[in-house]
Amino acid sequence: MQTRRERHQEDLFVATPLRTLIPEDHILRRVDAVLDLSWLHDAVRACYSQDMGRASIDPESALRLMLAGFFEGIVEDRRLMRRAQTDLAFRWFAGYRLDEKLPDHSSLTRIRQRWGSERFEMIFQKTVEACQKAGLVDGTTVHVDATLIRANASMGSVTKHHVEQVQTQNPMTEERSDEEEKPPSSSKSGKRAGASVSRSSTDPDSRMARSRKGQTFAPRYKQHAVCDDKKGIILDVQVTRANINEGRVLLEQVRRTQARTGISITTLTADASYSHGQNYAELEALSITPVIPPQPQRRYPGHVPTSRFRYDPRHRVVRCPGGKILQRKGRCAENAGWSFSARPSDCAGCALRTSCFSPKASRKVIRIMDGHEALLRARRHHTRGWDTETRAHYSRHRWRAEGIHGEAKTQHGLARAARRGLTNIAIQSYLTAAVMNLKRLAKTTRHPDRPPTTQPHTEQPRTAQHPLTRLLAKISRIHLNNRPTLPCAA
Repeated sequence: MQTRRERHQEDLFVATPLRTLIPEDHILRRVDAVLDLSWLHDAVRACYSQDMGRASIDPESALRLMLAGFFEGIVEDRRLMRRAQTDLAFRWFAGYRLDEKLPDHSSLTRIRQRWGSERFEMIFQKTVEACQKAGLVDGTTVHVDATLIRANASMGSVTKHHVEQVQTQNPMTEERSDEEEKPPSSSKSGKRAGASVSRSSTDPDSRMARSRKGQTFAPRYKQHAVCDDKKGIILDVQVTRANINEGRVLLEQVRRTQARTGISITTLTADASYSHGQNYAELEALSITPVIPPQPQRRYPGHVPTSRFRYDPRHRVVRCPGGKILQRKGRCAENAGWSFSARPSDCAGCALRTSCFSPKASRKVIRIMDGHEALLRARRHHTRGWDTETRAHYSRHRWRAEGIHGEAKTQHGLARAARRGLTNIAIQSYLTAAVMNLKRLAKTTRHPDRPPTTQPHTEQPRTAQHPLTRLLAKISRIHLNNRPTLPCAA
C-alpha cells in the first residue's frame, strides 16, 4: 500500500543515544574502542592558564575532531567543521550532543599553534606504543621511504631570488664525488656564483622539486617515513624541505625508531636514494643488514672512470691508473668525505691527462666519501646478485613502504599541504601517521559490542548449525547403531 510521510515534521526531543545511530562497523566507532587519550590533559596543561581567562575547548574533543577529519581525508578546518555540523559520527566521536554548539574553525588553528608540533609528535608516538602493545609491531625489519608533498602555494607565488656564492667561502665546491663526477667537457659543477633560485613568496619554507622526470617543478615538502614490515605500522615520520636528500636523515630516523620501540632493527630496506657510503657503514656498525641497491656508477665515453682509482685506507692515499699517488688534502665542503689531489707535475706528462680531467685544470682532484669501503662491499654484493631472502625483503619494500605513502595521499589528504610552514606540515604528517596506525589497530581489535566466539568459524561448518541438519544426522546415527550385525563366515 502506498503511503506518504511528512518530511517537515520534526521531533522536539530525541531520546535515542547517538551511539545507537552509528553502525557498529563504522571506523570512528571502532577507533573509539582503542583510542586512549587519558594522558592528553596533563600533556597540554602547560599550554593553558589554570586560573584565569575563559574556558577553553576540551583538548580531547578538539583532537578527536581533527582525527575524525583525517580519517575521511578532510584536512581543512572549515570543511571539517561544516562536516561535523551534519555528521552524527563526528559529533559523537568528539563528545558533542546534537543541541551543542561546535567550536569555530579558527579555534582549531589556535590550538595547533598553542600545542606546537611536539605535542602532535607525542600523539603519534602514543599510537605506536598502542600498536606495539597489541602485538602489531615486530620492529626487526623496517622499510624506509620518502615522498614529496605539494605545498599550499601556487606557481604564481614563485619568484627568483639572487644567491651569492663566494668561492673563498666554499673552496671545495669544484670537487666531485665518484658518483657525481662530470666529464672533462664540463668544467663547472654546482651552482655558479650569482645564480638565482626559485622560491615561493607565500610559503618560503617550501622548495622547488619534482618527483620524476617530466613532472613540473613546484613548491613541495618531503616526508620521510619508517614503517614496520609486519602490519605496516608507521614507526617514525619526519618532514623536511624538498631539497633535503633522504639519505641524510636515514641514520637519525633509525636511532629514533630504535629508541621509540626499544627493539633492535636487524634488516632495513630502502631505495637507491639512500645508498650513501656513510649509511652502509653506520648500518653495518649497528648490526643492521642494509637492503639498499647502490646507485649505478656513471660512465662517460672517452673518460677515465673513477672506479680505476684505488683507495688505500691503510695509508690514506689514492692511486691513479697511471700509478701516481694522490695525497689527502682536507675535508670536503659538505664534511662527508676527504679530498685527494695529485701533483701538477705528475699530471703534466701523463698520457691519460686529456681523458682524466678538464683541460682547464692543472691536476686531478677526487673525493672519497665516508664509508667508501662499505659502499664497495654493497656494490659487489649487488653485482653478484642478491639471494632469495634479500630479494624478498626488497620486494616487500616496494608495496609496503610505497603503499604507505600512496594510502596517506589518496585517503588521508597528504597529497597537498593544508597549511603553510614547516611546523604546520609536520603537524599534518604526525596526524596522518597517527590516523593510519589507529586504523590498523582498530581493524585487528575485536569490537566491544560483539560477544567473543567460543569456536572459530572455520572449524564449524555452516550446514552443521542448521537444526534440520542436526536432526537428520542424529536419525542416521540411531539407524546405524540399531542395524543388525551379520555373522562372520566360518
